[in-house]
Amino acid sequence: MRLVLASRSPQRRALLRGLGVRFTVRPPRFEESAQGDPQQVALANALGKALSVARRDDEVVLGVDTIVALDGRIYGKPADEAQARATLEVLSGATHTVFSGVALVGPSVEPRTAVAATAVSFRELAPATIDSYLATGEWEGRAGGYAIQGAGAALVLALDGDHTNVIGLPVATLLSLWPALARVERLSK
Repeated sequence: MRLVLASRSPQRRALLRGLGVRFTVRPPRFEESAQGDPQQVALANALGKALSVARRDDEVVLGVDTIVALDGRIYGKPADEAQARATLEVLSGATHTVFSGVALVGPSVEPRTAVAATAVSFRELAPATIDSYLATGEWEGRAGGYAIQGAGAALVLALDGDHTNVIGLPVATLLSLWPALARVERLSK
């Protein structure tokens, strides 16, 4: 089986490369939802992305959606710097949850799906800290307006769960859904 990643995310590509898995990227044609129960939204978005990508009989399509939620409210990708600032101010000093829906769609089998959850506690963020982080531009295109694998790590006090989930692809969840991933065509070393 060949793996197809239904995502534009460079972080997801990097995590799959780190596993040594050969894959093809096909960006999804799916409009994400941001309303409803955070876990269900992440799962529905992941499945919708995977199903929106054309596949051949020898391919399995991986769809993933990562969202940030606090008190049941979803904080998606900020539209602009002002929205990113407002999101970071809300997350400051609080513990939010990062949910990633993971969906695998293959030939002649029912889709396999799961949701990973990681609790992320932010430090109390001074306005100058938020200003400095926003100046990096790293917040753009990121759920919750931050990237833990970059300068956003300085915003985090602690996390409980899979750190790869916060980056955008919960590796442990993926491997539990598809243990045979180790037998997928490997990258040469």
